[in-house]
Amino acid sequence: MSTSGGTKAVLAALGANVAIAVSKFVAFAFSGSSSMLAEGVHSLADSGNQLLLLLGGRRSRRAADEAHPFGYGGERFVYGFLVSVVLFSLGGLFALYEGYEKIRHPHPIDAWYWPVGVLVFAVVAEGFSFRTAIGEARSLKGRQSWRRFIRTAKAPELPVVLLEDFGALIGLALALFGVVLAVVTGDGVWDGVGTLGIGALLVCIALVLAVETKSLLLGEGAGPEVVARVRAALLDGADVDRVIHMRTLHLGPEELLVAAKIAVPADANARRITTAINAAEARVRATEPTARVIYLEPDLYSESEAAAGPDPAATPGGR
Repeated sequence: MSTSGGTKAVLAALGANVAIAVSKFVAFAFSGSSSMLAEGVHSLADSGNQLLLLLGGRRSRRAADEAHPFGYGGERFVYGFLVSVVLFSLGGLFALYEGYEKIRHPHPIDAWYWPVGVLVFAVVAEGFSFRTAIGEARSLKGRQSWRRFIRTAKAPELPVVLLEDFGALIGLALALFGVVLAVVTGDGVWDGVGTLGIGALLVCIALVLAVETKSLLLGEGAGPEVVARVRAALLDGADVDRVIHMRTLHLGPEELLVAAKIAVPADANARRITTAINAAEARVRATEPTARVIYLEPDLYSESEAAAGPDPAATPGGR
């Protein structure tokens, strides 16, 4: 995994979640709080998710082979999607079930100082992890809003950690709300209400992650800024008259495929065309280092064909 993949943020989140999970299960054992049990499972699921992200990053570094000529960069998308599945099933659905059972069969919380103390510790640890993830993401986010960064980021690790940590902090607030009200009122139903809130939150976060990582699995093109840079680099040569059409595809977070049909002079011979293509590829790679695979097809520009528009039947995904 490259540095931009957020390895530091993933490791920080893993360390925090393992420590928090252990403390929450200890608090549950002493207090019987269902919110603490749900939060413990939440942190356990988050720890497993970070291990999945690290495994995906390691597997994505395998060299290309005959079966996978474009390499294994997409492994990071696959494991990012698995994270959303784990978070939805192990975290969200379990918390919803536990909250429902606690509301049906409420009981008071024993040794309330255990869950409260653990929740305060968890807020500090999750806050440290969240701060680390924000620091890692700032250089990649640029001037984008955080919402747009989550939606457009090609590396799944940072959006996953950011959403998990943000959700964990809200979940801790819900757990603290449920525990405190259950202690103050003596009614364990409030503990179940807090647990239901945690479950609903986890399900929502899992669905957002699933939608975004599914889009990456289907195959996303480069962003408009990258497309503009690549197009400008192609045209920055005497023997490339125009870009007739161009397609981009992310093979992995830092691996971009560029395929373009470029117009060359009508009187150009084979040697001149070959030189123009090689020079155009070099300019693209210098401008956009993520463009690892480049296919350029020389052609003659025709105004009548351009006016007729592309043939949908010849376009991937067309009729």
